[in-house]
Amino acid sequence: MADEQNMEAPECPVCLQPYDDNTIPRVLGCGHSACQSCLANLHKLNLSSSPSPYTIRCPCCTQLVKFPHPQGPTALPKNIDLLQLSFLLQNPNSAKPKSPLIKANSPPRRRFKLWFDELFSYWKKWILPYDVVLKEDGLKLDNCKIALCSDLGLTDVIRCRLVENQEVGFVKLVGFDFNESLMDYSYVGKIMVCLSRMNDSQRDEISSLLLLSLKNSRVCSVLGLWLDEVNSGFLYLITQRMTIKNESLNFGNGIEKDNKGDGGFYLGLLGVELCEALISLNVQGFLCGCLGLSCLCFDEFGHIRLDLGEALVVGANFFNCVVEGVVGGRNMDEFEVGLLIGKVTEMNVFVSPEVVFELLIRDGVAIENNEVSYSVCYGSDVWLLACILIRVLIGDQFSLEMYNYLRLLFNGVSGCENIYLKWVATINAMLEPLLVGNYASLHEILLKCLNFDPKSRPLIIEVWKCIEGLNKHPFMNHIPSLNNESVKENFDHCLALGELCSMVSDLRNRSRTSKSQNDDGKHDLSLDGENRVDNVVEGLSAGKVRCKNLQGHLDCITGLCVGGGYLFSSSFDKTVIVWSLQDFTHVHTFTGHEHRVMALVFVNQEKPLCISADSGGGIFAWQIDEPLAQQPLTKWYEEKDWRYSGIHALAVSESGYLFTGSGDRLIKAWLLKDHTLVCSMEGHKSVVSTLALCNGVLYSGSWDGTVRLWCLNDHTPLAVFGEDMPGTMSSVLFLFADLNMIIGAHENGCIKIWVNDVLKKSFKSHNGAVFSVAKEGNVLLTGGWDRTVKFQEATGGESEMNIVEVGSIACDSVITALLCVQGTLFVGCANKLIKAYHCGE
Repeated sequence: MADEQNMEAPECPVCLQPYDDNTIPRVLGCGHSACQSCLANLHKLNLSSSPSPYTIRCPCCTQLVKFPHPQGPTALPKNIDLLQLSFLLQNPNSAKPKSPLIKANSPPRRRFKLWFDELFSYWKKWILPYDVVLKEDGLKLDNCKIALCSDLGLTDVIRCRLVENQEVGFVKLVGFDFNESLMDYSYVGKIMVCLSRMNDSQRDEISSLLLLSLKNSRVCSVLGLWLDEVNSGFLYLITQRMTIKNESLNFGNGIEKDNKGDGGFYLGLLGVELCEALISLNVQGFLCGCLGLSCLCFDEFGHIRLDLGEALVVGANFFNCVVEGVVGGRNMDEFEVGLLIGKVTEMNVFVSPEVVFELLIRDGVAIENNEVSYSVCYGSDVWLLACILIRVLIGDQFSLEMYNYLRLLFNGVSGCENIYLKWVATINAMLEPLLVGNYASLHEILLKCLNFDPKSRPLIIEVWKCIEGLNKHPFMNHIPSLNNESVKENFDHCLALGELCSMVSDLRNRSRTSKSQNDDGKHDLSLDGENRVDNVVEGLSAGKVRCKNLQGHLDCITGLCVGGGYLFSSSFDKTVIVWSLQDFTHVHTFTGHEHRVMALVFVNQEKPLCISADSGGGIFAWQIDEPLAQQPLTKWYEEKDWRYSGIHALAVSESGYLFTGSGDRLIKAWLLKDHTLVCSMEGHKSVVSTLALCNGVLYSGSWDGTVRLWCLNDHTPLAVFGEDMPGTMSSVLFLFADLNMIIGAHENGCIKIWVNDVLKKSFKSHNGAVFSVAKEGNVLLTGGWDRTVKFQEATGGESEMNIVEVGSIACDSVITALLCVQGTLFVGCANKLIKAYHCGE
């Protein structure tokens, strides 16, 4: 602090005078600055000694730089930073005023968000556009095969490659009845809401599957996420589907007796590629836990592929059968056990004993400790591998033996391990005549794969080596060597026991919302008893929001502002109403305007004020002090002429100036302490419709389609936005300034965003004029002629800004004012109402 006080104000290097309103620094092409008076004198001297009037020597570095001739130094850019620094050092009390006029009592900034930025930035590339999925006519979505349309140019939108007419499958994830929500979500917004309702484990498992399919050529691709917003409202995981050739997976009476004599070759090819598929899954930390013949398919080259989508559906079906059969851990009678096992057997599903026990324990079934001493591990997939190969060898007879195996497990009888060994002995007797001679080693290792203890089973790599060694076809030697990476102590995901199978098996009870309407007109939207949220934007995403109508005005709402614990609203009815921010009740009404009140602003000073301006040029200052007065503290009027149409916009600076934007195309600066007119800023060619202040700059928007920038220190023009695009100009109706970002709302429904004075984004937001904009964090809220409040999220940062439409709230009338503050969204409408969307009582 002492160093700051000892600093000297920056001064001109020529005349050594500190910079101020009279000694204005101008920037030369070399980057150095000097006051404009000295630059003008230097230019005159240069004219007498140099033949070129368009150059000048910099007084600091003596570099020859361009000079605007004949305009003079006023055409050079003004060094605003030097001016501000000089002003602060010469007026130290103004740097930290005791009673700042704007921000002292304003509520703390909140970061409203519909979901975490990281969540959207990660998942956006996995979202399949709605039109990319084409459902065949006459088929139900859950069961049909559909085609992907490749003519939409979407290869840069999603991470998986789409192929024309590629058949796909559906894995139902989660659903939500969006008709019950106050917000009408966009397609992307609905998907993000569904994702935000999942827990971290569920999202992590989906993400891992998506990434797995990119790295693994032995599994069918997982293409992305797709929402059936027209029919079911469910979010689906879209997977690649290939034609399943069941006839290729059944040798019936054994490989040696195959009619073509090449049964051993096909079994070897099937076994080797199935081993490779399971090993590749294990290496990535995945266990299947449950598989059926329907999970195996062939690609266009005849190679085995694992259908991950089908594996999830099969696992979910088995999960659902178990859950339905043993709800609450109850004991099933023999008839119920028979029905349950019959369903499972019909699915041709294979599940290892430890996975079955794990499911039963999860559902409260009491099993003796000695029966569950074996945990799920990588050996569980070895058991599945053996069952599929045995099923291929034995054929339909194996289904009967699987029925007996499942009856053994579900009956939960004491000593089931001994009974299991008898079941294995039966399988051994069936395999013995089929696997003879060169295939005796395969017979031996398959029996080891069926060991009751999963840790005593051989590794999949050992099964692969056994099968590969039996096959003498030369091309088999070109299969790349495998290592023992699949041997891990812990796995990351087991599909049969994972979050997705439980989601798929039980969706509807967990995905519907309930909506109630109270007598006072408040709407409560809640979901699953989630924790309370404190702002409306997060509340809409979380499914909790209330709406309260504030009634009191008799005509269209024109402006909203907050301060001193109150909400202030202006209207065409010539009044300003004061509302409580605690319970949204009517507190007071300011009357006295003889014309429509067009704008208002709160001034936070030693005696806080609410200032309102009307279409007749009247400016009224209302003191905000208990009790609230009936008459204004003071009032004054702008002069009128034949072009005059009143005041349309207000803004207040920290240095004590009130700015008015008027119909006479001028911006006027008034001193608040005595209401004297300091200056009029001229430049716009039509009505000045909106004003905004930020970082020492005044921004003005006009019906002429431009946004002009003005210096707050000397009220001189700095720059113009939009003047270089005459063909695309549309009236600017509202400006919102936030740090280095300026958002402009236009009459043609467009929104333009400037960052650091550079146009970063221009997009059509509404069908009709946009009258107001609000912003919190990265969420833009816009409202206008089409009677909707739209929520749009700005992502990607300043360099590659993207605007994603999240959703909208429909209103009964044109939206004329928006204000997002203290966790509440206030919406002013043309039908006299103010809607307060909030969370809480």
